[in-house]
Amino acid sequence: MLDLTADVRTLTAELVDTESVSGGERPLADAIETALSRLPHLAVERDGDAVIARTELGRRRRVVLAGHIDTVPIVGNVPSSTMDGRLYGCGASDMKSGVAVQLRLAAAVPEPAHDVTFVFYDCEEVDAERNGLRRLSHTRPDRLWGDFAVLLEPTGGVIEGGCQGTMRVEVISRGERAHSARSWMGSNAIHGAGPILDVLRSYTPRQPVVDGLEYHEGLNAVFVSGGVAGNVIPDECTVTVNYRFAPDITSLDAEQHLRELFEDFDVRVTDSAPPARPGLDDPAAADFVSAVGGGEVRAKLGWTDVARMAELGVPAVNYGPGDPTLAHTRDEWVALDAVAEAEARMASWLSGTG
Repeated sequence: MLDLTADVRTLTAELVDTESVSGGERPLADAIETALSRLPHLAVERDGDAVIARTELGRRRRVVLAGHIDTVPIVGNVPSSTMDGRLYGCGASDMKSGVAVQLRLAAAVPEPAHDVTFVFYDCEEVDAERNGLRRLSHTRPDRLWGDFAVLLEPTGGVIEGGCQGTMRVEVISRGERAHSARSWMGSNAIHGAGPILDVLRSYTPRQPVVDGLEYHEGLNAVFVSGGVAGNVIPDECTVTVNYRFAPDITSLDAEQHLRELFEDFDVRVTDSAPPARPGLDDPAAADFVSAVGGGEVRAKLGWTDVARMAELGVPAVNYGPGDPTLAHTRDEWVALDAVAEAEARMASWLSGTG
């Protein structure tokens, strides 16, 4: 049972100790729903393993605070442990510390200056079609509407604007099977994949400036598969390539770019999620940057669900206490004082005192 009156540091540890690998979020979603349902100022709804809680105070502006409750697979890093002010454990940085801040705000700020929608969703760490926020954007877009949104993704306590798009493609080299004792009678598709790797090795990623923030693209092989048997010349080899692209181009632009790069090969798109521009010229975003970030903003060098919010017409930023460079690592940790600081800054902003 989650205690939302507990210190945010303690609450973060409770969340880490509740396993919620993607697809297995139900126990944590149940605990969050139960805890929020006890708060009389919130209307709570459940959608699969996502939980939505809303204030209905008639404020002039509505803000959305969203965070995913799933983690990557555990590697012996649950339950959590604490050492030198750091909480170690799967999801400590990405992003149960951010979820703990959400929960504490839901409990501790019953009369915020803005109406607030808290969204806790599932399956962010897996393929885009399983993403809980994606599901809600299709089935319950009204529940995601707001004038402004904050994704409490790990940012090291710095506001990060927008996000890069991501696309995975399979680049396929084809050959002709033959017995390996008579290899000259066939064509080795694995050998033929060399030019694909040459393109990747020689590629210079762009570093465009978008709305005043500098992004850094990336193009990398993430899987290679091929082969039939130990005595067969393979007739197919697939190189899976991940492209991280800046928000000055669309997903269609990204796909066209990859097809041009690998024009001599079959290219198959297997996963794609769009980017989001920073949107910092929106008044609500500018207010948040001033109140919480002290004016400091940088580009988000990764993909987050700010893109989902942007597709709905809701300007959004990333802000959370975790260090993004520690996400998904075996020794993932979060500085507990940073979690408390994030809660304090967000509470000040929400209550209108910041």
